[in-house]
Amino acid sequence: MINTNLKFWRRELGLTQAQLADKLSIKRSLIGAYEEGRAEPKLTTLVKMARLFGISLDALVTIDFSKKRQAAAVMRQLQNAPALEAAGSDGASVTDPERAKGENLRVLAFTVGKDEKENIELVPLKAAAGYLNGYADQEYIEELPKFRLPMLGQTGTFRAFEIAGDSMLPIASGTTIVGRYVADWNEVKDGTPCIVVSKKEGIVFKRVFNRLQDAAILTLHSDNPVYSPYDIDVEDVLEIWEAKSFISSTFPIADLSLNRLASIVLDLQKQVTTMKKA
Repeated sequence: MINTNLKFWRRELGLTQAQLADKLSIKRSLIGAYEEGRAEPKLTTLVKMARLFGISLDALVTIDFSKKRQAAAVMRQLQNAPALEAAGSDGASVTDPERAKGENLRVLAFTVGKDEKENIELVPLKAAAGYLNGYADQEYIEELPKFRLPMLGQTGTFRAFEIAGDSMLPIASGTTIVGRYVADWNEVKDGTPCIVVSKKEGIVFKRVFNRLQDAAILTLHSDNPVYSPYDIDVEDVLEIWEAKSFISSTFPIADLSLNRLASIVLDLQKQVTTMKKA
């Protein structure tokens, strides 16, 4: 998204890559890397871009301006509403319909390494309560533990959350779920396992069923049938991270239900019968 928007606005302003680099006080080669999607701009650079283009940071990272019709509509909205502040805005100025669609959300705070590539920040259980207040605070995010998982690729922003409880068995309590940030909540398909960060529920790992269009709510389901599904209002949601991987020191427990034991016994009986006939 950022790479296409950068190219769109540079051309709209009639700037070469070198001229844009000068205005942003960065190397020209970085502009090329950003436009080709080989690198992601630092947060400070994104702020400079948004100010130069005269748009909000939210719009820069969530709206595809290369689609001319959408770009024109967004510009009309921007003319009637003040741009959001830099990283740290909680999206309070977004109207209800926009939020219900999962669009125009706040800018995501994240960190990058010396190679200009994004880190995966880890939110351990002991930091879960603090995350609700600091999720949009760049300084707070920078203090979280960080790591990389090369198998996840370079597309998207990832964050890791340590979960507690048995509602998503066989994924055990203490497992770390690695999720990809969801900018447009409409894209969440029914049954997708996600980390949902909300004001009332905090950080939970559930399967999400999307009812934004008809009721402006999300229905959260547990894999453990002991727990009943429940609804959460879109106004209560702060972030959604689509689960892409998990890290655990506990191996899944084998299925030793009565049906499974009966199946094992039946297989053994068949093997014995075969051996007798041989």
